[in-house]
Amino acid sequence: MLEYAFMQRGLLAGLLLGAVIPLVGMTVVQRRLSLIGDALSHASLAGVAAGLVGGVSPVAGAIVACLVGALCIEGVRRRLKEQSELAVAIILAAGVGAAGVLSGFVPNASSLNSYMFGSILTMSDGEVITIVAVCAVAMAFSVALRRSLFLMSFDERQARTAGVAVSAVNLAFMVVVALVVAVASRTVGSLIVSSMMVVPVACGLELARSWRQACLLSSLAGVVASALGLVASYYLGLRPGGTIVLAAIALLLLAFVVRRLARGA
Repeated sequence: MLEYAFMQRGLLAGLLLGAVIPLVGMTVVQRRLSLIGDALSHASLAGVAAGLVGGVSPVAGAIVACLVGALCIEGVRRRLKEQSELAVAIILAAGVGAAGVLSGFVPNASSLNSYMFGSILTMSDGEVITIVAVCAVAMAFSVALRRSLFLMSFDERQARTAGVAVSAVNLAFMVVVALVVAVASRTVGSLIVSSMMVVPVACGLELARSWRQACLLSSLAGVVASALGLVASYYLGLRPGGTIVLAAIALLLLAFVVRRLARGA
C-alpha cells in the first residue's frame, strides 16, 4: 500500500488530522457546541462551491468561508450569550443555503462531490503541506493554551476571574477550528468532518479519568480510526472518508464495552 505516493500523502494527512481534529473537538464538545463542526463544514462546502464557480482554489475558498463563519458564530455568541447555540444554528442554515445555491453553478459536479465526501487519496503535495502547517498551528495552540481552554470549557466567568483573556482566546480558538475544518473537508469530506470532531472525543471521555487523559485518548482514537479507515478503504475499495468515520464508531463501541467490563470488575 505504501509503495504508492498518493497513499503516502493520504496516510500522512489522515494521521495528522486524526490527531488534531479530536484535540480541538474536546473543547468544542465540553462547551456544548458539538454542532459547530457541522456549521463550519457546510460553510466550507459553500466556499468550495464558490471557488469552483470563480475558478480559484477550492481549498482557499473553504478556508475563507470557514473563517467568516467562525467569526460570525463568535459575534452572535457574544450578542446572545444565553442562547449561544443559536449562533451555530444560524451559520449552519446560512452554509446550507449558500452551498445549495452555488452548487447549481458548479461546472463539474464531481469536483464538488469529492469535497462533500472527501478525497484524501487525490491530494497534491501543496495541499498536504497546507494540512501539515494547519495541524502544526492547531497543535501548538492547543498545547500552549491548554490551561485557558480547560477553564473556558467549563465556566467562562471563572476563567475570566482566573485571569484568562476569554474574548481573545475565544476568537483565536474559533479561527483555529475554522482552519482545521477547512483543510479536513478535503480529506474526510465536508459532510462528515464533524463526526471526527465528536466521535473520537466520546471515546476519550468514556475511558479517561482526567482532562489530559481525555485529550490524549481522543487524539489516539482519531489516529487509529484514520489508519484503520485508510487501510480498509484501500483493500476493500471503499470511500476513505466514510470508512474512517465508521472505524471511529467501531472504536467508540469498543470503548463502551471496555468501560462496562471495567465497571463489572
